Amino acid sequence: MNLQEKLNSGRFVITAEITPPVSVSPDDLLAKALPLKGLADAVNVTDGAGARPHLGSVTAAALLVQNGIEPILQLTCRDRNRIALQSDLISAAASGVRNLLVLRGDDPSAGDQPDATPVFDIDTRVLLQTARRLRDEGELPPARKVAGRADFFLGAADSPIDPPLGWQPKGLNAKIAAGAQFVQTQFCMDADVVARYMARLASHGITDKLALLIGISPLRSAKSAQWMKEKLFGTIIPDVFIARMERAVDPVAEGQRICVELIEQLAEIRGVSGVHVMAPNNDAAVPDVIAAAREKISRPVRV
Repeated sequence: MNLQEKLNSGRFVITAEITPPVSVSPDDLLAKALPLKGLADAVNVTDGAGARPHLGSVTAAALLVQNGIEPILQLTCRDRNRIALQSDLISAAASGVRNLLVLRGDDPSAGDQPDATPVFDIDTRVLLQTARRLRDEGELPPARKVAGRADFFLGAADSPIDPPLGWQPKGLNAKIAAGAQFVQTQFCMDADVVARYMARLASHGITDKLALLIGISPLRSAKSAQWMKEKLFGTIIPDVFIARMERAVDPVAEGQRICVELIEQLAEIRGVSGVHVMAPNNDAAVPDVIAAAREKISRPVRV
């Protein structure tokens, strides 16, 4: 089954993420991706993460397809105008890429070339609509017919919150209206917050329309966990986890244990379709975490 079929079946899925290398050698990409083959249900390839140049995400996703790994292609609105993005959609479909995660993209001021000019010709909503139109109608704006078939599974990003009284999921509803079928979230490593967030989404009918994958990380140290909590917008990491990392004799191993425990907890929360494991500068931990979690989770997510 592909990612969409697994999610539709109610299986609890685990996706992972890699940053394509600053390299022209496919072997350098595959060194990151092949350890995830047979473990992750799909692997995200980022698009200019951190507003820095890397091997292009469309090329990286195509290389994963060629090597039997199902990719999730990230496309950002930061670097290309609508013409270039539409061409990338055609290229992705021609390469056998099905899964798209549409993102705004980090501002160039965050990268190593802060004077770079951001494009933002269209926003994520319009890009989702464009991809959906290509898939469903076989055409691109203004009404240009495209030969062949683009069988896209469309995704967007989200940041879970502990919803206050009266909060409504207006952002997610807008993404669903634009064509989103699944969501991968920012780091949210508090199962209680996720449970309350999912309950609120369910009360608005969101979980019936959208597969939600919660972003988590195998933490490397208390210092890095504290930095993520303070510096990465939308990140939620409980203080108890940071304290555990501080006390640990082997913080890296403790971070992996925390991540596996959290996956077990999230798999019990109604409406959670899976997890998205991200480990910046800690790629080697991800296969071990996924393998350990697979042994713990013996049933699909409840729906």
